Amino acid sequence: MVVSGISPLRPPVQQLLRWGANWGPLSLGMQPWRMLTSNYLHIGIIHLFFNMWCLWNLGALAERVFDGWTYFLVYALSGFGGSLVSLWWHPMVIGAGASGAIFGLAGALIAALYLGKHPIPKEAIQKTLRSLLLFAGYNLFFGLSAGIDNSAHLGGLLTGLAAGALLARRMPSSEEVWKSWRNKVLISIALVLLAGAVYLRSEARKKSPSTLHFEPSSFSSASSMRSTTCRRANVRFPPPSALKFTRTPLSLNAVAANWD
Repeated sequence: MVVSGISPLRPPVQQLLRWGANWGPLSLGMQPWRMLTSNYLHIGIIHLFFNMWCLWNLGALAERVFDGWTYFLVYALSGFGGSLVSLWWHPMVIGAGASGAIFGLAGALIAALYLGKHPIPKEAIQKTLRSLLLFAGYNLFFGLSAGIDNSAHLGGLLTGLAAGALLARRMPSSEEVWKSWRNKVLISIALVLLAGAVYLRSEARKKSPSTLHFEPSSFSSASSMRSTTCRRANVRFPPPSALKFTRTPLSLNAVAANWD
């Protein structure tokens, strides 16, 4: 986006839509891929920085507890789940950011560490769980602030919790058993999410068929809301006037270190 000349601090709404932001009239219309692409799009470099900081720390632990592919797939499915709940809750809000997927990683780790059997001291698992719960609770609480898409956080978290709880049933197990079970679990979750997307689209068509063919070019300008601590930002019409910046009270580097 920046290379094409878009502002790295405050990208305009038209450009967010052009690059794949989540928005009901398009995501539930002819461009459902936005439910995925919006998780890789951010509303400014500050928004990107803090989400990547959270992902760096949570991802380090997720790769150790699961494996690379499981980590990636849980991340992607959680992001999709977050986008889906966001569309259900407020379809006319433009959303972008990785925090729904990041919350999904936190949820998967919470469920897997609590329910699974792991070859590490119980005290280390309890300490890690406390840190993860504090991380999720803190960010959900401050997600109540204006301009933060908490519905995407909840959707991602619930998707991750479901994935982690099911995956924990085969933790630990042989590589062959683990891969087979992982594939069954994640494919099942993907099918449930796709069914949810189909349902939302059909309901949107019933309520207002014309909105599913809306062209974003009619927007001349709009203000964007950004967040800085592992949160999914959104843009409302009309936009709220308040913009709050907060800090996370803990470093998840300590969480990842407990797995050593």
